[in-house]
Amino acid sequence: MTLRVAVQMDPLETININGDSSFHLMLAAQARGHELWHYDVRTLAFDTAWEGGERITCWAAPVTVQRVAGKHYQRGDYELLDLGRQIDIVLMRQDPPFDLGYITGTHILERLKGRTLVVNDPASVRNAPEKVFVLDFARFMPPTFIARRLDDVREFHRRYPGDLVVKPLHGNGGKAVFRVPADGSNLGALAELFGQVWPEPFMVQPFLPEVRDGDKRIVLVDGEFAGAINRKPGEGEFRSNLAVGGYAEAATLTAREEEICAALGPELRARGLVFVGIDVIGGKWLTEINVTSPTGIVAIDRFNGTDTGGRIWDAIEARHAAMLRA
Repeated sequence: MTLRVAVQMDPLETININGDSSFHLMLAAQARGHELWHYDVRTLAFDTAWEGGERITCWAAPVTVQRVAGKHYQRGDYELLDLGRQIDIVLMRQDPPFDLGYITGTHILERLKGRTLVVNDPASVRNAPEKVFVLDFARFMPPTFIARRLDDVREFHRRYPGDLVVKPLHGNGGKAVFRVPADGSNLGALAELFGQVWPEPFMVQPFLPEVRDGDKRIVLVDGEFAGAINRKPGEGEFRSNLAVGGYAEAATLTAREEEICAALGPELRARGLVFVGIDVIGGKWLTEINVTSPTGIVAIDRFNGTDTGGRIWDAIEARHAAMLRA
């Protein structure tokens, strides 16, 4: 069955086709004969008084894609697309920041429920930001503190002496993640900076020396383990994110990581979080549950000879068929 797929993502001109998971998913969809459109979340519109009921539209262009550098897509003319009547699947794949614009987009797309399948489920994405949803599984996490007041953070540091890591609560890609030395010499300045730049509190954790051996990205598809890569820091870095110079290597799971996946799986499946990437340090410390626009499947498929993109589409097609039967 040919599906009509609208992909809500960043501009196609800006992506790295050798590592972009959204592009990987578009290639996999196209290989199955599905039709693709691309649109920007800022063109979403909601009309309460359209003939026949409410209408959700966007300005979208039909696209075809190919893994050819510099010629990786062809785009047709933009058109007004009715997401509830003309589209079967919306892939919500734009990168954070997880701000009010992002949140408003999830509220609009949530109104497509029962007519068009949105992946990942927009209400669940809104309620499960990466560094907040993970708190539901604190038993697998390192000691974690979320606050704004410097005195509160210093008290946490007294309980957990040693180097700290400070990071924005809604950041992505390893951006603005700082290491604080054991003497806390730059803690005050960082707390001041975070307080001025972000309205929300920030996250503080003890620095995990095991990160030198990698930060594992584990992908779950509809709650089931699909593959993993180990991301290691580049020269002169403690952050292992590929976006900041880390590099990937093949990986398998530890017994503890299998336990983490088993604990998360049913909850992810129940929430309609089809494509999820979790981050684990040292084979045992869960640090994030990535649901907005998780990455890593290109490297996983390259190392393992798997077809994670195809597996994700198997799950999407099954959910779409179940929606039509309901």
